[in-house]
Formats: sequence, structure tokens, C-alpha cells
Amino acid sequence: MTTTCDPLVFDLVQWVAREPRTYAEVIDAWKTSCPRLTVWEDAIDQGLITRKNIGARGTIVVVTAAGRALLAAQPVESAIKPRAISASRKREPAL
Repeated sequence: MTTTCDPLVFDLVQWVAREPRTYAEVIDAWKTSCPRLTVWEDAIDQGLITRKNIGARGTIVVVTAAGRALLAAQPVESAIKPRAISASRKREPAL
């Protein structure tokens, strides 16, 4: 089964997965005045992140099991490494 989601929603889930974030931090970082960009609402509606009350420390946002599954299903892009040139293919500079 292949799971796809909006790239911005994926970025939000990935960002929250790095470490628990306070609700205020998430809203401040991901707020928008554009009604067409509903990243926060989409991630909540899809069950990828959730708010968790931790008492006196307030509310944090964490990735759910569905969010972790989404992250695990995405291929990890490896760093681009230059190809090695074999000794037989090296050319001497023209003089």
C-alpha cells in the first residue's frame, strides 16, 4: 500500500517527528493567512499529528502512529555523491 500526502503536510509531520514541539511553537511556525494552505488542519484531520496535554507544561504536538507509518513508508533520499572516474577513463588535459 502506498500512502501519499501533500508535501507540506509531510514536512510538518517530519518536523514534529524530530522532537516534540509545543503547540504555540507549531502554530507560530506553521500559521498562514491563506485559507488554501491548511497544513495544520490537514495533518490533524488525517490523524498524522495530535495535541497532547502535559499538565503544567502546557500542550505539545506529537506524531501519531499513522504519522510514523507515513514517514516510514517514504523513501529516504540519499545524498548525491559524485561518480568515481575509473583510471582507464581518466584523460590527460590537452596541451
